[in-house]
Formats: sequence, C-alpha cells, structure tokens
Amino acid sequence: MGNCIPFCSTFDNALPIETPFKLPAPLPTWPHGSRFGSGVVDLGGLKVAKVSTFKEVWTVYEGGTDNLGATFFEPASIPQGFFMLGGYCQPNSKPLNGWVLVGKDRGGGGGGGGASLAKPSDYTLLWSSESLKIKQDRPGYFWLPVAPDGYTAVGLIITTSPEKPPMDHIWCVRSDFTEPSEAETSIWGPPNDTTGSFKVSSSRPQSRGTQALGVSAGTYVAEINSSVNPIRCLKNNSSNYTSYMPNRSQINLLTRTYSPLIYYHPKEKYLPSSVSWFFSNGALLYKKGYESNPVPVQPTGLNLPQDGSNDGLYWLDLPVAEADKETVKKGNLESSKGYVHAKPMYGGTFTDIAIWVFYPFNGPSTAKLGVIEEIPLGRIGEHIGDWEHVTLRVSNFDGVLWRVFFSQHSGGTWVDASELEYQADGGNRFVAYSSLNGHAAYSKPGLVLQGSGGIGIRNDTAKSGLKVDTAAAFSIVAVDYEVVAEESSDAPPPWLNYMRKWGPKITYNMAEEAEKVESLLPEKLRSLFNSLLKGLPSELFGEEGPTGPKVKTNWSGDEA
Repeated sequence: MGNCIPFCSTFDNALPIETPFKLPAPLPTWPHGSRFGSGVVDLGGLKVAKVSTFKEVWTVYEGGTDNLGATFFEPASIPQGFFMLGGYCQPNSKPLNGWVLVGKDRGGGGGGGGASLAKPSDYTLLWSSESLKIKQDRPGYFWLPVAPDGYTAVGLIITTSPEKPPMDHIWCVRSDFTEPSEAETSIWGPPNDTTGSFKVSSSRPQSRGTQALGVSAGTYVAEINSSVNPIRCLKNNSSNYTSYMPNRSQINLLTRTYSPLIYYHPKEKYLPSSVSWFFSNGALLYKKGYESNPVPVQPTGLNLPQDGSNDGLYWLDLPVAEADKETVKKGNLESSKGYVHAKPMYGGTFTDIAIWVFYPFNGPSTAKLGVIEEIPLGRIGEHIGDWEHVTLRVSNFDGVLWRVFFSQHSGGTWVDASELEYQADGGNRFVAYSSLNGHAAYSKPGLVLQGSGGIGIRNDTAKSGLKVDTAAAFSIVAVDYEVVAEESSDAPPPWLNYMRKWGPKITYNMAEEAEKVESLLPEKLRSLFNSLLKGLPSELFGEEGPTGPKVKTNWSGDEA
C-alpha cells in the first residue's frame, strides 16, 4: 500500500490509520500471457489506473461508527496524462488501505468534444463542518463537481477552504462510461447526529456480477438528509471486458499466494473431505419414486444427472450401513481440498477467486440463552452435504488482494486485507476459522452469536491441530471467462454440473427435537427458547437439503 503525507494527530496514541497497511511479503512475478497485472485497464476508450498513494486533506477525530473519526484523501503520484476522478476516505480505526482510479482519455488528454474526460463547469458545496464543534484539524468542505452536458461526476472533492477548487483539479467522465452506483459501507457522520443529516459511505456499482460492467472508482458518496448525491461508478465499454483477467497459470499462482489455512475447532467431529472421497466411500444417488433402489455414485460423479435442472427428483445421501454412514459423516481431512472458481467482478477490473470446501455432514447446533452458555439442540441443524467457501477479491491492475469474503450460513462478511490474520511464516496467506459443527467461516477465533441480546446459535471457532492447507491441495474447477488458447482448461468435473440436492430432506421431526430441548430448560427460559427457534433462518435446519456451488446465487452474482 502506498504512503501518504504524515498525519498531525491530536491524540496521545497514534491512530491505526497513521500506519499504511502492506501485505506481509512482496508479491511474486505473475506469469506472462495476459494483460493481468499491467497497471492500466482500458475501458474501451477511457484508460484507468489504480493509485494507492495518498495526500491527506482533512481529518476529523470523532464521529463514525467507532467514534474515532475518519480521514479524507486525494490521490498522490498520479501517472502522467491521468487525472483525478474523486477522493478516498476511510475510518481512522483501520490501517490505511485503499485506492482510487484515475482516468486518461485513450487519445491522450481529455477535454471537450467526444473525449472521455472533461473538466467540471462549476462546483456545488454539499456540506461543511465549519459550524460544528468537533475535534478536527480544520474545517472540511465537500464539493460536488457540476459536470458539463454529456458528462457525469464519479467522485467528490474535499477542501479546507470555503473557496471553490480549481476547475482542473478533478475531472468528469463521459456519461456512457458510467453506471448507477450505491452506498455500500458507512464510513463517517458527525458525532451525536441523530437525524442523519450528513453521512459518508463507500460506493460500489449498483449492478454486480460476472456479466455486469460497472467499475468501482474507489471513491465515496455523501448522503444529505437521506438523499444520496448523484455520484456514479465507471463502466467498462470494451468489447472484451474480461481481457485483463488472469489466465490459468496466474490463477494458480494467485491461489497459492493468498489461499487460507483453515483451522477447525478441537471438538470438531465432522470434518471436510474431497468430493471423490465422499463418492468412493458409499454416497448414494436417490430418485423420487425409486427410493428402494439407490445407485452408488461414481468417483467423479459421472453418473449424476447433468441436465442443469433442480426439479427435486434426485438427491444424494449417506451409505445405508450404519458403520459406513458414521465413517462418511466424519469426513476425511487428508483428502480434503479447495475447489477454485474464478470469475470477473466490477466490469473485469477485479477477479473473485472462490475457494469451495465440501463437508459430508453438518453437525447439530448449540444455543446460548443468556447466562446459560451452551444448550445442545438435539439434531436441529444436522444435514448431509455441506458446501462452504471463502472468496478472494484480487485487483486485476496489480494482483493485490483487496478483501476476503467469509461465507456464513446463508450470508457472510467481507473483511479488508488489512484486518486479516496472516500465517506466521511471513507470507501473504491468511488464516480462516471454521465454526464447530456448522462450518461457517470467520476471520478471527472465538464465539460469534447468531442472534442478539446474548441469545442465539453459537458459532465457536478456535485453533487446533485440525486444519486444511488450501494452497497445498486445490483444483481449478471453473473459470467464468475465455482464456487464451494455450491456457484452455480441462473439462469441469461432472459433479459440478449436478444441480440437485447434495442431501435429503431431514428425517427427524423438528417439533419433537425442540420439545426435547425445551423439557430440559427451566420454565423462565422456555419462552426465550421458542423465540430463538422462530427467529432462526431456514437454512440452519437444512429441511430441503443443501445445493452445490453452481446453484448458489454468488456463482454468477456478487457475494451477499
């Protein structure tokens, strides 16, 4: 991550943002064969470059979600011929780790006519901190560029003077190179502002997915009295918007460079396995109407239905013999591997590398009810065939890891690279923690409660000798874009195109299981327990059986 002009903090202790984040180790040299990592992306007439070196403009020391304030920046060291499109900001509670895109007309300059960039015709003052009695280095003034006809602003500019900025300080983008954006994560608002009169958030394209063309400029948006200013994101107009995506050799090295070491709780009984181990050790394919005659699944899944339908006619299940069933439930750590799916994101300026891990069995859940820390829920939460994943979001400008998505039941959490725990070997591979029995992925060890007020389902994580090194064992099963001919991929494994259920409907009675647990509780806790059950998401119960990776919405869309 780039450096910035030193801060002048009013705090005795340094703020986290005063330390620029950088990955623990230098990046490798990416293999040749594509435009990936070239530093510049051509959006079809507008060239953009990523800048992560900043100049501090305005710092406020209170407000925001953690009341430590935020700092606002402009890009520094802009490449020759490129122009600023907007500023960057982030909370003071995190190490400095950000970027913005700067633009250059492919013809060389920018200006009027049909150029992809143009100077604003004026500025509108959106808001200032001048009248606020807050801890700030000096007043801040937020300006919206007034774009000429046919152009649009994709970022704001902040000054420490009430005078308008120079007209060539920030540039607007031709409107056909833009798309609607939306506020993503709240960054800062004035302290004690109960009305929400002013709020700054990060922005992202409104439409996201493997086919979406919106490109994040790395800038922020301002919300005034619940109305978001008309800042848009960029758009990739190139006829081949995936031309800056990594080839298979580069995907391979990216995975080896960043992929996690996954730790399992020391009490974990239900470990992952490879899909082929699951099939080879007695997994059965059932068909509706022929339940008495299940078919053993071939090691590659070749005899699974491949028609792309999810009609409920087929499902997988464990072996019939009780001893074999218990063996398969426990998984096989030695055979486990990560199944890699690479896809374009943000108009082909980022690569999402999803690393999927398969578990033959999802164990029962445990609840916390106030002061009672652990209440086993019988068989509630059990289901067969569990898929979990983490997703690495990597910049196609330079191959730098930006953030990681940790899947957690039906949702998940994005974690910035600056907030990850990295392995002790000094490399750039991070650590992930799999929750006890449920296998949700987290970035830190400890307890995460799925609920509120001290009442909910426990997600316990901890380090132990049980772990999977996804860099040592992975296979690339899908690349959602064309690669060069010499890098053409092998056919995906047959099981990947199996779109039916990876487990049957639950065979136990949910009401009976709940009654068993409730009967063991003190009277005063029973109503809390019933409220907990009503508020739990349906996927926890696995009533209809889980689906495979390709059926998930994030296969072609963005993460939750």
